[in-house]
Amino acid sequence: MRLPNQDQDEYLDDELDYEEIAERAGRNLPRSRKAKPKRASANLLRGIVVRARGHHYDVAILGQEGGNPLGAGGEVRMVEVRGRLLQDRGRDTLVAVGDYVWIVPVGKDRGQIERIEERESVLSRQHPGVSVPAEDVILANPDQVLVVFAIAEPDPHLRMLDRFLVIAEANELPAIICINKLDLASAEKAEALFSLYSTIGYTVIYASTVTGEGIDALRTQLSDRVTVISGPSGVGKSSLLNAIQPGLNIQIGDISEVIHKGRHTTRAAQLYALPFGTDTFVADTPGIRELGLYEIDEQSLGFYFREFVPFIHDCHYPNCTHNHEPECAVRKAVEMGVISLERYDSYLRLLHGEE
Repeated sequence: MRLPNQDQDEYLDDELDYEEIAERAGRNLPRSRKAKPKRASANLLRGIVVRARGHHYDVAILGQEGGNPLGAGGEVRMVEVRGRLLQDRGRDTLVAVGDYVWIVPVGKDRGQIERIEERESVLSRQHPGVSVPAEDVILANPDQVLVVFAIAEPDPHLRMLDRFLVIAEANELPAIICINKLDLASAEKAEALFSLYSTIGYTVIYASTVTGEGIDALRTQLSDRVTVISGPSGVGKSSLLNAIQPGLNIQIGDISEVIHKGRHTTRAAQLYALPFGTDTFVADTPGIRELGLYEIDEQSLGFYFREFVPFIHDCHYPNCTHNHEPECAVRKAVEMGVISLERYDSYLRLLHGEE
């Protein structure tokens, strides 16, 4: 069959389904039938984008059974996007680090992206400086965020921790808190500072690269997941990862050096494969401390403090900001000691745009 004014190659386009073909031909055909693909799927390789290089991307090839790329010889190809996909793109990010893609191999180490799988999750923000809403995807398909703070050197800044957690909650990503350098302070001091976060439902791991405490627990938490690593400068993010997998020599950038250069400053995210579990990756990303905070309206902020959520719908006013309104159930919970005063103070500072 040949469609009016269409050449055969377009008819065999692998992303054109049978219903679309029927509509062009002026016929009604069942929804369940699909057009045959132009290329057999056996010719395609499945991989994950580990680094963006302008209009080119490094894609780590995944094994047929989903094995980690490091366990399969570490095949990485530099690829570009097929022209038709570029023509069909909208304003949102077309390809991001973390995307699972299918590529046509070209030569020994090149390729062309033929198909991009639907994303399960994103770490994103709105594109800065555009009037039409468009999603700027910093990282595709993250499973969780690991927020690293030190018990000392530098001293922990709990309001900064709360900012990281708000970003994770706003992106609907589970957050794990790691308190590093436990060899520099007592366990009692660490628990006194951070037990609050365990109480409200976060997993808190106390670790030390000197004593080895918490390293096995971290390895378990990272296995089989794509994890965003975040935290302020000097807390030992790279040391922890290299303790988890000795000899890996991963250098995670200091996020705080980026965030002070302006709200919209970014650098490219990058994925590093860890050679244990299945598809285990850690992501070094731009400064997530600032991502999205300017997009959260004051009525929504309370939902990202998870201990507030059971009380929000009991407030008298539906758009309560939990700041000054009468008959506020959240403030009443604070007065009763059900919500900690420290976390409520963090909420107010974020609400008013304070550091």
